[in-house]
Amino acid sequence: MSCMIQYRMPDPSFSAEDRSQEHKLIQIVDAAFADAARRSGDWLVCRSGCTHCCIGVFPINQLDAARLRRGLFQLEAGSRQRADNIRRRAREAVARLSPDFPGDPATGLLNEGAEADERFSEFGNHEPCPVLDPATGNCELYEFRPMTCRVFGPPIRSEDGLGACELCYQGASDEAIAACEMKLDPDDLESALLEKLEKRTGIRGNTIIAFCLADRPTEVLSS
Repeated sequence: MSCMIQYRMPDPSFSAEDRSQEHKLIQIVDAAFADAARRSGDWLVCRSGCTHCCIGVFPINQLDAARLRRGLFQLEAGSRQRADNIRRRAREAVARLSPDFPGDPATGLLNEGAEADERFSEFGNHEPCPVLDPATGNCELYEFRPMTCRVFGPPIRSEDGLGACELCYQGASDEAIAACEMKLDPDDLESALLEKLEKRTGIRGNTIIAFCLADRPTEVLSS
């Protein structure tokens, strides 16, 4: 009997049409960021190596999670050691975060509701993202990063008003900040894709990056 390692395959839950729509979504969001960055000029100080947005956990949806796992699988094909390092950092993060996780640590799914949101606001604020390479300060899965990462920096409007990275737009007037507002996903493609994915997999709800990427390889025996 010999032992072989069987690695988790990328999520097969998307059809070719869904993949095409997700690619379209990413193009729309990336183009919106580029446009906002052009209008922002020197107000937007985001640069490679700045890790301000990589510290502190944040919720990601199942579409983000599937994209990250797909990215890790592709990275593994080219650099097993880098992929193993990400998994190791993710497992270490899960071990640190599980005792106070505002959800189910067995599934990695966050609880919903006002009380859960309040708990999350105080949770993991100093935890580095496991995808952040501590040696270079760069994202190891940049092309596959969640939507929150893709839009961080420029002003974005939410129910709480217009918010932007606290390191950017220093000294800018409210009018100047509003003029740089980022407009993204006008047709709400993300919600449609997320609904299809959750229906197909039966997994609904948000998680965090550490739980998404902490899966250990499955050891199986083969003759």
